[in-house]
Amino acid sequence: MQNSRKVLSIHQPNFLPWIGYFDKIKKSDVFVILDEVQIPRGKSVANRNKIKTPQGEMELVVPISKPKGNEGKITYLMARIADDKWTKKALKAIEHNYSKSPFFDKYFSIIKELFSQGDFCQMNVDFIKYVVKELEINTEIELLSQQKGEFGNKNELIVNLCRHFDANVYLSGKGAKKYNDTSYLNRFDIQLEYQEFEHPVYDQLHGKFIPYLSVLDLLMNHGPQSKNYI
Repeated sequence: MQNSRKVLSIHQPNFLPWIGYFDKIKKSDVFVILDEVQIPRGKSVANRNKIKTPQGEMELVVPISKPKGNEGKITYLMARIADDKWTKKALKAIEHNYSKSPFFDKYFSIIKELFSQGDFCQMNVDFIKYVVKELEINTEIELLSQQKGEFGNKNELIVNLCRHFDANVYLSGKGAKKYNDTSYLNRFDIQLEYQEFEHPVYDQLHGKFIPYLSVLDLLMNHGPQSKNYI
C-alpha cells in the first residue's frame, strides 16, 4: 500500500468547460481526459456551454455529427463538426458580448485559432490545455487514447487508471455519486473523495453576476489573474 498521496481525476473533453472543471484539475496530481469514451446522447455539456450577454446567459453550441454505421454511439474522437458556419456564428457572439472586456484582445485571437481547426475533440483538448497553462496549474494532463491497454468502463476504468498512474485517491465530482462504487474502489486501496467547490464571485460585464458560465467569461474579465479565483 502506498504511503504518499497521489490524486487522480478524470473528465470528458467538453466544449469551453466551466470554472469547476479547472478547479478539479488543480486539486489533482493527474488528470485524464476521456477522449475515447462515448458522447452522451441528446443535449449535454459535451458540445455546449454558456457565455454572458446584456440579456443574460447565452448558449454556444457546436453542431456535431457521427460517422455512418455507429447507431448513435460515438466517442469524442469520432465526433465531427457538422456545420462549418457555426464558427462564424460563435465568434460573432463572443466578439459582440466581450469586445469591451479587459482581456478581449488577448484571448479572442486564440479562440479564433482554436475554432478554425475543424476537429471537435482536438479543439476541446487544446482549449483545456491552454487554460490549464494560463491558470498556472501544474497538474499532469493525460489523454485516455494515448494510454496502452484496455481500461474498461465506469468503476473498472477508475481503478485501472489509478493503478496505471500509481494514484491512491480518486477525486470525483458530486454528480457521479450514484455511479461510484466505494467498496469496489476500496478493494484496490483507492480512496474516493468528492470535489468541494464554492463558485467564486468576480467582476463581470453586463450587470448582475451570473455563475456557472464557461471559464472563458472569467478569462475575458480577469486575464492571467483568473488563477486567483480557482
